Amino acid sequence: MGSRTTILMAIDIKNLIEFVQRDIANIDSTGDTQRILDLARFVDRQAKTTLLMYDSTSDLPNLLDDTADTMQLAYVANQRRLYVNQGTWKPMEQFGPPPPPEPYTFQGSNFGYTSGGAEPAASNVIDKFPFVSDANATDVGDLSTGRYGSAGHSSAENGYASAGFTGSTHTVSIEKFSFSVDGNASNIGNITSSSRTGSAGQSSSTHGYTSGGGPTLSNVIDKFSFSVDGNASDVGDLTEAKIYLAGQSSSTHGYTSGGQLPASSNVIEKFPFSSDANASDVGDLTVARKETTGQSSSTDGYTSGGDNPSPGILNTIDKFPFASDANASDVGDLSIARTEVAGQSSTTNGYTSGGNGGTNVIDKFPFASDASATDVGDLSIGRFLAAGQQY
Repeated sequence: MGSRTTILMAIDIKNLIEFVQRDIANIDSTGDTQRILDLARFVDRQAKTTLLMYDSTSDLPNLLDDTADTMQLAYVANQRRLYVNQGTWKPMEQFGPPPPPEPYTFQGSNFGYTSGGAEPAASNVIDKFPFVSDANATDVGDLSTGRYGSAGHSSAENGYASAGFTGSTHTVSIEKFSFSVDGNASNIGNITSSSRTGSAGQSSSTHGYTSGGGPTLSNVIDKFSFSVDGNASDVGDLTEAKIYLAGQSSSTHGYTSGGQLPASSNVIEKFPFSSDANASDVGDLTVARKETTGQSSSTDGYTSGGDNPSPGILNTIDKFPFASDANASDVGDLSIARTEVAGQSSTTNGYTSGGNGGTNVIDKFPFASDASATDVGDLSIGRFLAAGQQY
């Protein structure tokens, strides 16, 4: 059972003068906190009574109780919030300065998602797997159309999949699904061009980016808003027009690595989030590769798996720094060599899911140390060329 503490006043309507009675009667959950505090001080001077503070909302008095029927205001300590009596207790705006918002990070702390892909037919499945434990994924929703070769994006509240191939046509649509509630995706806009399968996805705190793609090789960097549903705009160019490239995101820049143009590329490119601009070549992977995927810690970008005609399908995990422009280093291996994979990023680990041949493997490798990946679970359906998101 919680406790209550007397801090200012308990308002008794019977003891207030008429205009104060009127003012209190008009209090609702949208009222101005400063007005309420001014009223409280006035009543304190006039009525010399007390406002009660409660530890939590579970400690607020039952308003059906005769002893509480005249109480109008209460302060809940663990929320730093005033509550008003309107037959039920309703919160008002925060009392005192609100706690600072959590800073945006690209990495998730709850779940990874794998959306779409081919099995070999175009799939619409949205899978979710936990970051806090090693476990299989579950099917939690559907894209509006089956597609593969889409780019994946993540805001703080939603996952996105843009572009791709439905099995019969290239799609320009951008799809959005909620992280807070399991459910289907909805079409919320279009990218700028129609031939964009095998693009890379990047995410800032406010926008999603779709870069490169094909089969008509593209160097376009598209940008769309997370706050308002709508179409993307062309905001810059990669240094190379290519397909099947990986995407990474720092707090300030989007990155692409590898890809096909038509030979496999080893190029690492970077473009800014703060302004619309072209990308620049900032380094090389250890092995040129296509059909690869990307992961991002707070300090480094990773490129895992992929294909090079010689030596063939790769298990290599490359790492490159965000703080300086530099080449990547080989820091570990996937549990099995594979291409056409999806990537996800938690705050502590990188994940690689699915891949060629319709594998269902979910691999995990640590960000804190350079090490190989381990098999930690299975997708609900094995598939390749899926998009990755994280929450």
